[in-house]
Formats: sequence, structure tokens, C-alpha cells
Amino acid sequence: MEIGIIGTGNMARGIGTLALDAGHDVTFYGTKRENAQQLAGELSGSAKAAAVGDPLEGDVVVLAVWYPVTREVVERYGDALDEKVVVDISNPVNTETFERIVPDAGSGAEEVAAAAPGARVVKAFNTTFAGTVAAGEVSGQPLDVLLAADDEEAKQTVASVAEDGGLRAVDAGPLERARELEAAGYLHMVVQEGLGTGYGSALRIVA
Repeated sequence: MEIGIIGTGNMARGIGTLALDAGHDVTFYGTKRENAQQLAGELSGSAKAAAVGDPLEGDVVVLAVWYPVTREVVERYGDALDEKVVVDISNPVNTETFERIVPDAGSGAEEVAAAAPGARVVKAFNTTFAGTVAAGEVSGQPLDVLLAADDEEAKQTVASVAEDGGLRAVDAGPLERARELEAAGYLHMVVQEGLGTGYGSALRIVA
């Protein structure tokens, strides 16, 4: 599968590592092309580099950027996102105060869907941390990747990416459930200082 990852930060690295190790083709899109080139060069597999604004490769596009940037990226690509599976991994957080933001649309993923009505939006990976995604496990247990989407085929596509990397995909329901996933993602972030895990913990459903 050809996967485009917009962003060159920790989550882009984590998801990119997961996808490349599973045998997928990955193109990183950086605000600076050299940042994408550096990241691609550090990872094994068929990693390529491009700049944000370049044509999108593949049918799956991961928005691995902070919430304030997500809307800008979506609006920049516009109709180019039509029919693509667009994965929103963000948690709406004020980057200055670290307080949670509740978007008018209900969730960041629903904002993406409203801004790109032709895209097949899936909420995923927002409850996981970069290092744990790259490792694929915490304390010997595979990570749960919680997914929400209205498009069942798109949801299954993203689930397959997670499962190809050895993670467990958990269907959380329609895109509206992104509201709860974003709240859970924020909670997971704010308990890190008390836990002292260095963002090395995981949320897991045990049954």
C-alpha cells in the first residue's frame, strides 16, 4: 500500500516506521523538503520524501501534524483529498496552555471531514504515543489502535495498516465517536507527568 504521511515529527516517524516495517511504501511530506529527506533517509524500507504542497502519492494520507496545522493542510490540498482515506491523528490541544480544545464541529476529525467533504476521514492513532507505535507494544502487549469513521471500507483500510504492523485495531464506531477518542487521547497525555512513563504508556481495552 502507498501511504503519504504529512509531517516529519515524532508521530510521523512512529507511524512511518510501523508502515515501512510492514512492507508498505511511505512518502513523507515536510514543510521543508530537507526535513522529509532526513527522516526518510533515517528509516529502512521504501521511504521517500516530498514537500507539503507536492502531489499526494497513494490512497492513504496520514495527517501527522499538530491540531492547529491540520485545518491548514486540509484546506491547502482541497479537492486533491477527494476519495482518499485521510487519517486524522490529532488531539485538539492549545499548544501554549496545553488545555484541551473542543472544536465547534464536535471533534477535530469532524472538522477535517467538513473541510474536505470528498475525503474518507478516519480517526486513528490519537490515543497512542510515537515511541510505542514504533515499538508496536508496551510491556509485551500489542497496542490498541482505536478507529472511528463513517466509511467502513476506509476504516478497514486503516485497521489493516495497524494490524500489518502487529497492532490490534479496535472499531470505536462512526466518526462522531472521535469526540470520545480525542477526550481519551487528551487524558492519556495529561496523566503522563504523574505516571512518569515518559510517554511510554498505552491505553488498552481488556476483555
